[in-house]
Amino acid sequence: MAGNQASAGDLLHLVRSGRATTRGALQEVTGLSRATVGQRLDRLFRAGWLREGTAGPVNSPLGGRPSIHLEFDDAHAVVLAADLDTRHARAAALTLSGEVIAERSGTLTVEEGPEAVLPRLGVWFGELLKEAGRPGDAVCGIGLAVPGPVDTDSGRVVQPPIMPGWDGYDIRGRLARAVAEHAATDHGPLDAPVLVDNDANLMAYGEQRAAHPDCHAFALVKVSTGIGAGVVVDGAIYRGIDGGAGDIGHIRVPEGADALCNCGSYGCLAAVASGRAVARRLTEAGVSAASGSDVRALLAAGHPEAVRLAREAGRSVGEVLATVVTLLNPGVLMIAGDLAGTPFLTGVRELLYQRALPRSTAHLEVVTSRLGERAALIGAGALVVEELYAPRRAEERLAALGV
Repeated sequence: MAGNQASAGDLLHLVRSGRATTRGALQEVTGLSRATVGQRLDRLFRAGWLREGTAGPVNSPLGGRPSIHLEFDDAHAVVLAADLDTRHARAAALTLSGEVIAERSGTLTVEEGPEAVLPRLGVWFGELLKEAGRPGDAVCGIGLAVPGPVDTDSGRVVQPPIMPGWDGYDIRGRLARAVAEHAATDHGPLDAPVLVDNDANLMAYGEQRAAHPDCHAFALVKVSTGIGAGVVVDGAIYRGIDGGAGDIGHIRVPEGADALCNCGSYGCLAAVASGRAVARRLTEAGVSAASGSDVRALLAAGHPEAVRLAREAGRSVGEVLATVVTLLNPGVLMIAGDLAGTPFLTGVRELLYQRALPRSTAHLEVVTSRLGERAALIGAGALVVEELYAPRRAEERLAALGV
């Protein structure tokens, strides 16, 4: 980033990260001249991306003018985000710093397929923009969390066990069209990029940034209708070679040899320890339950059979997590989702600490969610912002804006 190599996008990154927040600091870090820093900052001001904040103290013993701090203007645009679960969805309009300014949730059944679900999300987003008092022009991007593995280059889900009809579907294109139909703009059709990722990945991303920003190896396990994990290493989502990292629900476990999983195989962890599996066992015991959310309600009511089965499920997951923790050596392991209460967490701890190497757990924190049901929304919003305001992408967008 030395000399004239530092672009306006690079300066924006330095300000957003807090590494350099005054003109003088930007000169020092980049080696750019005062005039060049001024020219590049002017582009960011004209785009509305930066603003001048409060004046800092005068550090020179000779006095002089105080330094004006530069700030990222998180109100100049909004992000739309949605989190699809198997039978329920949540959507929101957020500021660029992740503050929810309008939100709604309701029943959306992912098994009905993308042609039923995505147009409905478009309606929701249009209503959220009206509620927030923002036009479609204000939308800089759209983030979507889905309960399946995603090829992030194409934004398409790949062989999702619990999303029939979604495999290879053009989610980005269809959702963009659905939003454009319901988001009024003053300058023609809405042209906002759509980013799609796995829900556990986005939950992990949101939670790590919000609650554990100093943790360089963070793992989150979501146990709801299915089971999945998200991993954040050095502030970035780890997805593997094609988006399949974290799909621990389909690791084979001995106690599940006779249990048929939604993926078509026998013996998967999800077939014996997911919310759907616990719901099935409760139903077999005469307790009505059809999904992870039903199990959550029974656990909240202290139903003894639900408590017992949730603890058993936790032990099964804990045994798999012993390997995960030994492999990744994370600083934080977060348990989230419908089953993430005391009985399940107790079961996880029992097996995890019994089976994992002591060296792997010596500095491990096992915690539950801080953001709750908003975790994937916050993560999706953050993913959009980090993508659109990264140095190279920011430079491209500034050029497109003509500034």
